[in-house]
Amino acid sequence: MTMVSITITINGEIFTASVKPNTILIDLLRDKLGLTGTKKGCGTGECGACTVILDGKAVNSCLVLAAEANGKEVLTIEGLATSGKADRLQQAFVDHGAIQCGFCTTGMLMSSKALLDTNPAPNESEIKSALSGNLCRCGGYLRIIEAIKSQKYS
Repeated sequence: MTMVSITITINGEIFTASVKPNTILIDLLRDKLGLTGTKKGCGTGECGACTVILDGKAVNSCLVLAAEANGKEVLTIEGLATSGKADRLQQAFVDHGAIQCGFCTTGMLMSSKALLDTNPAPNESEIKSALSGNLCRCGGYLRIIEAIKSQKYS
C-alpha cells in the first residue's frame, strides 16, 4: 500500500510521519506517536471518547483520516497540562467530582475546551449542546456541566 507523508502540529510540536491512506487520526496519535491520553472507545463516532481539537474544532479522531490533518493543528489531552500542572478546566473536573470511571473524561474535557475557547461564558443549554456527542457511562453529566460552568476562559 502506498504511504502518505504528513506533517501535523500536535500540542504545539511539529510531527512528520508516513501513514497508510486509511490510517485514522486516533491510530496515528496513539500507536505511532505514543499519545495515549486520547481514548479509543466505539470507533464509530458515537461515544466521543476520542475527541481532540483539530484547528479549533472538537472532532472525533476515529472519524478523521490522519492525512486529512496534514498541515493542521491538533490539541490532545496531553496538550492541556502545562509543566505537569493540570489545566484549570482539568482541575475544575477534579474539584467538582466530574471524573468517575474516566472513560469519557478526555473527550468531555476536549469538547469543553473547544466550547470555552469560542464561548467563554456558555449557558447550560450551550454546554449540553457542545457535549451532545460525548457519552458518560456513569451518568456524571450534572457534575461535568457544573465543572464547565465554573470556568471563565478568555
